[in-house]
Amino acid sequence: MAGPTSHLYFSQRLRLHYVNWGNEDAPPMLLIHGGRDHCRNWDWVAERLKDRYHIVAPDLRGHGDSDWATGGSYGELNYVYDIAQLVLQKKMAPVTIIAHSLGGAVALLYAGVFPETVAKIVAIEGLGPSPEMLQRMNEMPVAQRVRGRIEARRANAGRSPRKYAAFEEALARMKEENTHLSEEQAHHLTLHGAAQNEDGTWSWKFDNAVRLGGPGGLSVEEQREVWSNIAAPVLLVRGTESWASDPAEDGRIKHFRNAVLANIDGAGHWSHHDKLDVFMGHVESFLAG
Repeated sequence: MAGPTSHLYFSQRLRLHYVNWGNEDAPPMLLIHGGRDHCRNWDWVAERLKDRYHIVAPDLRGHGDSDWATGGSYGELNYVYDIAQLVLQKKMAPVTIIAHSLGGAVALLYAGVFPETVAKIVAIEGLGPSPEMLQRMNEMPVAQRVRGRIEARRANAGRSPRKYAAFEEALARMKEENTHLSEEQAHHLTLHGAAQNEDGTWSWKFDNAVRLGGPGGLSVEEQREVWSNIAAPVLLVRGTESWASDPAEDGRIKHFRNAVLANIDGAGHWSHHDKLDVFMGHVESFLAG
């Protein structure tokens, strides 16, 4: 697979990394990865689309080859700011976006805040916890919830990045996290998602602090209000073997002006890996419409 070129841009004094698949005269497309992931997880999707789009795939702050944020500022609005800076600096508007999980949440917020800059958007399980999960969380008193977050952050602060004695151990962990992956996919994702330490061990590139998000997020009601402001057509994608609930059944799809849903059988949380051909069939049809 012929790979992309690596580039840098700056946002809130952070040195952030992205890859560029070329074809500069084609319509722009952003591919935004999920939490604890990296930009090269999109390589198979980019291969299918690079002849028709100018594809840019960023490493979110704290991920891949981008800087880690001092103070653990990993709230969704910080990511939205970074994406807004990338689109502005590289003159990508109007841009088509394909995004996964955390990246999907960020992309949907961005599209609602800057609706004039987005042409179309594909969000793979980017709606966050289901209404049922949110209800269970909200049954806990606010003070108890805040205290729990503080204690979780305190515990995470003392957590060192996990070290694997050999690359093969990190590879095994990758395959354990997603059992749908082929050997080739798992090797590629591990190769670009891990780095060798000075002592010869291997660790994942992401900052452990990204696990807990950060301050500055929106309430559920505010998020839904932003979704309703999205002017572009939206394709929501979900794997039927994922933890994510069906947004048509739980009612969340009604918060979008113009959204359709694709449920992909046999796929988990990473449907763009688990069922690439089926996923791309939905995406191709959506982009052509």
